[in-house]
Amino acid sequence: MNNSNVIGLDLGATNIRGAVVMGGYLSDIVSQKIRTHGSVEDVLEDIYKVVDTLLQINKAAAIGIGVPSVVDVTEGIVYEVQNIPSWKEVHLKQLMEARYQIPVYVNNDANCFALGEYHFGKGNNSDSMIGLTLGTGLGAGVMINKRLYPGFNCGAGEFGMFPYLDNILEYYCSGSFFGNVYGLDGVQVFEDAKKGDGKALKLYQELGKHIGHAVKQVMYAYDPELIVLGGSVRHAYEFFEQTMWQEIKTFAYTKAAECIRVEVSDLQNSGIIGAAALYHDSQQ
Repeated sequence: MNNSNVIGLDLGATNIRGAVVMGGYLSDIVSQKIRTHGSVEDVLEDIYKVVDTLLQINKAAAIGIGVPSVVDVTEGIVYEVQNIPSWKEVHLKQLMEARYQIPVYVNNDANCFALGEYHFGKGNNSDSMIGLTLGTGLGAGVMINKRLYPGFNCGAGEFGMFPYLDNILEYYCSGSFFGNVYGLDGVQVFEDAKKGDGKALKLYQELGKHIGHAVKQVMYAYDPELIVLGGSVRHAYEFFEQTMWQEIKTFAYTKAAECIRVEVSDLQNSGIIGAAALYHDSQQ
């Protein structure tokens, strides 16, 4: 592992968070609220404020940034960034490299999660791993033969878009499940489940079956050694673990179902660490 300092940036719907990362250790995190409905230049200036502050902390060999969008990873162009209407097509790599004169790596945020897990988390030392993010939606990053596989259009791992029941997987296999299907607030269901509420626990059992089905689709598509669960829903793993595994055990190939490992991420600030790991992936 290259121990160079790398700035990792996690661009979200409301803020940009970043830190200087070295060997999995983070400097103090710098956060800046972004002008979500501002111009391209407004949001860029918000990002620059974070980077400028971090560069005052320490020099960096590179910058990695995870963005919730489709990305041309070669050119570092981001398209149709979620929740930032003005960012239809932004040549982010070119703009940031011109300003900072160091390499900049840009990728989808789910891919960054997978890279962070592989280099600094549960995926360490595995040959093939899928990082499955269970949050508001369902995303994934794919590691094959120790390298990130983004796909030709940065679209590998879009399992959430697979047709499922009367909708798509993401509709049922995410934190939005409770609202989509039952009109309930997912945060409240989680709180009720922690108190042992029978109705809430039953809802999580149902969610577990759907997540188990998603895991099976991942297995059919990539036959990975390991699947790491990330995103906010992972905190409820104890409530859906049993029914998830019951569904996984129905996988058509018994030996594969016996061998697959499913782990829950315990990385803190995985978006930042994963963005920094884009640099390490480029060095392999």
